[in-house]
Amino acid sequence: MTYLRLLSALAWLTVTTGGAFAADQVFPTGARIGMTPLVGLVPAKTFTGFETEDQSVKVLIAELPAAAYGEVMNTFKNNPAIASVKPESLETAAGTAYYTVDNAKNTSGVIRHYSMILSGGTFSGYVDVQVPENATKIYSDDAVRQMLASAVIRKEVPVNEQLSLMPFKVGNLGDFKNVRALGATGALLLADGDETKGFEAAPFMVIGLMASAPSEPEDRARFADQAARAIPGLHTGHITMSEPVRIESMAGYETRIDGTSGRDNTPVTVVQWMRFGGQGAMRVIGSAPRDQWEKAFPRFRAVRDSIAPRS
Repeated sequence: MTYLRLLSALAWLTVTTGGAFAADQVFPTGARIGMTPLVGLVPAKTFTGFETEDQSVKVLIAELPAAAYGEVMNTFKNNPAIASVKPESLETAAGTAYYTVDNAKNTSGVIRHYSMILSGGTFSGYVDVQVPENATKIYSDDAVRQMLASAVIRKEVPVNEQLSLMPFKVGNLGDFKNVRALGATGALLLADGDETKGFEAAPFMVIGLMASAPSEPEDRARFADQAARAIPGLHTGHITMSEPVRIESMAGYETRIDGTSGRDNTPVTVVQWMRFGGQGAMRVIGSAPRDQWEKAFPRFRAVRDSIAPRS
């Protein structure tokens, strides 16, 4: 799927945001993309972005891979008329962005639809605005364009702000250099590496919740095995250990894998812990280059043992 198609899919798979300006530039909680929202727009409760109180005007803010901006820019330059939509460039504090405007339909009727992509360096910022027909006099093309032009990028999101988005608490971050909430997934990344060099070349962890998990103990081994084999980015892996454990007095499962990971096929050892409770499970993944495993594993355990439900 090209990034242009991805932008279109995001516009229709998410419901998202669009009169006169409010005061200052605002970053939705956990987002690296901010802007000056138009009057009447407030931070959204169910997605990253802004919306009116009646939820009719919506602004979705999302992050895409860094390469998305370049592909869209090149496509716009080489083919400036995509179907009936005319792309336009727009200067923002983050540099040149590209946006489109068209009319569309959703479940509530006809809307004025805007899409913008801009470069965040290590990622691409995406903004999608939907304005119902009866609100276009207030949220006009010119007003929305001014709002889009106010877009800014921040390099880092404060750690406490990111942790506030998680459906769990983490008391020990294991001295990891980078902490990143993974979009709207409710998962947390802790890493010594970064997006530029790739995370796999240094120890990292991913923590998240699984909505469903087997309730019967005899089914947990198979479930943990299947989850371990499906870890994204892990190549040619083979399981070296898989056994039931107790984690914070709760039933769990520990699986270890040797394999290769990332674009450079770094030899890694990976541990996956599943902690079962209720209908779901807490899943903790720790990965380290094989020559760094002995030092990384105690850090992984310290983080795992500090995770608690959010009351």
